[in-house]
Amino acid sequence: MDLLLKNGVVDDPQSPFDGKKVAILVQNGKIKKISQSPPIESTAKVVDLDGAFVSPGWLDIGVQTGEPGYEFREDYRTLAQAAAAGGFTGVACLPNVNPVMDNKSGVSYLKRNSQDLGVEFFPIGAISVGAKGEEITELMDMHHHGAVAFSDGPTGVQHSGLLMRALLYCKSFEGLVLNQPNDIALSKYGQINEGTTSFSLGLKGIPSIAEDLMIQRDITLLEYTGGRLHIGPISTKGGVALIRKAKKEGLSITASTAAINLLLEDETIDGIDSNYKVMPPLRTKADRIALHEGLLDGTIDCVQSHHTPLELEVKRLEFPYASFGAIGLETAFSVAFTAMKNSKKAVKWSSLMSIMPRRVLGLSPVNVREGELANLTFYDTQKKWIVTKEHLYSKSKNTPFLGWELSGKPLGILLGENMFLRR
Repeated sequence: MDLLLKNGVVDDPQSPFDGKKVAILVQNGKIKKISQSPPIESTAKVVDLDGAFVSPGWLDIGVQTGEPGYEFREDYRTLAQAAAAGGFTGVACLPNVNPVMDNKSGVSYLKRNSQDLGVEFFPIGAISVGAKGEEITELMDMHHHGAVAFSDGPTGVQHSGLLMRALLYCKSFEGLVLNQPNDIALSKYGQINEGTTSFSLGLKGIPSIAEDLMIQRDITLLEYTGGRLHIGPISTKGGVALIRKAKKEGLSITASTAAINLLLEDETIDGIDSNYKVMPPLRTKADRIALHEGLLDGTIDCVQSHHTPLELEVKRLEFPYASFGAIGLETAFSVAFTAMKNSKKAVKWSSLMSIMPRRVLGLSPVNVREGELANLTFYDTQKKWIVTKEHLYSKSKNTPFLGWELSGKPLGILLGENMFLRR
């Protein structure tokens, strides 16, 4: 299907049309022509973007799917729909499914069964067998079959020797190790951030040092081994400072943060609504401000949804017994934009949501240029919207943002000849 996208403003510093209102003609899934004037004459179907931005397609690092094994939480089809609704043309999937994606068969399964869904799926292989943190997997084998990075998911790699070996193995083929920083020995049984809120609610706290110590350990190991390391999502002021210092020292390190941590603080938690129970936990105002500063100065490379779908049976429980996690694909951009909209420095969303995530994973960049495959995200910074269940395409509905009014709205995506426009 040929399309003529009219009145869109290009948000792509890599494009000669950056910041300009244009018409874009897409033929056979490729960008045939971009023009400011004169108007493009075509019999193609017209889509009027009405001044909305056109960005290179967004990519989310580290989402959790349910397929295989937990399809009742999320399957590839619903994950793709949720991603498209959130403006993402690509998602990198964590290995924590059943069976764990810890070999070439698991990687091939994801690639084979996620085709033709209108969104690209990129497999992240497990670092250890079963993601148990003990025996290292065949990293190079998974790499050759399409794994874009390696992680043990939300538990993080607790064993220093295992992480060291993973960094060394990946170094041989320029692979990326992705680790979520959380020292379980310090955070075990914790429910929310350790501080005045946890004390007042009588909930065991998760100290920020559990994150900071693991970030420092990972940086020290990276100094020793070399290679490439991504840390995230991060949530603490101390973690931002450590990563900033490591970058200044020239280490090949990148970082991300979850959109929810940019907007909410632990004071938001009432101890009843378990949808606020996430990992990393919501931290203090000082931590949230540090995350903002880290995004603006480049310490934090990208924003992620940290999409974690969970069924009601493990979420609608008393706070201490509920599982950690919230869905986020449909709301990630809006939550981050709402958090950052009053920043003194302009935020380049195409960089945070598309350019940098692809660079972190070592993927080829996508551009709003003539001759390129149409890999585009449409979003409007002027729109406000109220989140309802009708806006959520995920099978699971575990989000704290139902009923919230958010600023900035993803309108849809175009990937090749597959277009999705949000209702």
